Amino acid sequence: MTNDIDGFAGRLKRRENGGMISAWIGTPDPLLVNHLSQESFDAIVLDMQHGMWDMASAANGIAQVRLAGKPAIARIPVGDFASASRLLDAGASAIIAPMINSADDARALVKATKYPPLGERSWGPSLALNHFGIAADEYLQGANGLTVTIAMVETRAALDAIDEILAVDGVDGIFIGPSDLSIALSNGARLAPDSAAIDQTLAHAVARCRAHGKLICAFGTDGERAGQFLKLGLDLVIAGAETAQLRSGARAAITAARKVAVS
Repeated sequence: MTNDIDGFAGRLKRRENGGMISAWIGTPDPLLVNHLSQESFDAIVLDMQHGMWDMASAANGIAQVRLAGKPAIARIPVGDFASASRLLDAGASAIIAPMINSADDARALVKATKYPPLGERSWGPSLALNHFGIAADEYLQGANGLTVTIAMVETRAALDAIDEILAVDGVDGIFIGPSDLSIALSNGARLAPDSAAIDQTLAHAVARCRAHGKLICAFGTDGERAGQFLKLGLDLVIAGAETAQLRSGARAAITAARKVAVS
């Protein structure tokens, strides 16, 4: 058992190795989580917004991540703050919440993910205590500062309110969703997560996060894009979804086999 509760938030803030790289998994299969957890990712995200995870499979997925000695992060469905507290109880080290468009949204998120006096998270972290390997009192005293609450900024409203969102006590940072943000910035005209407009927005968001002393994360479409984000100063990045990585690996194997066969 690896106790990462006193390491994950600190490692994010210190930007060890120039920032953290996380896997992103929407396929609800704990065995797939087990495989990717063995790679050199710094963390694993289970995507419950667009992925097909339910609470039971997510709890099993979190266990596989923890078995590999890494922090598990869960992205909840829009507005599903009740799931946020349950996922923390199951041992997640961080919650990503989509479509946080105002300070009021951010406060509602904190209410579910932080214990008093910051929030109103209800007590019941039985699996978390098992995974972290610490006593209940220690978890209670440390959880607010050691589990991470991340608000997604992916709309015009969220960009306009970015300082207000970052100022909410208990919000540890933001996560930029380039796809939805590109749709919002183009008024629905195009999907362009790797555009110059997104790069400009990211630079602005990095500056605002640094001003507030908060974390900034983002989804990169592939490893190269993730590297660009790290170079820009982001604290945690995604190097593409597991489905894209799986298909890319399959294509590379097929191409190599055909090339050898005709040589």
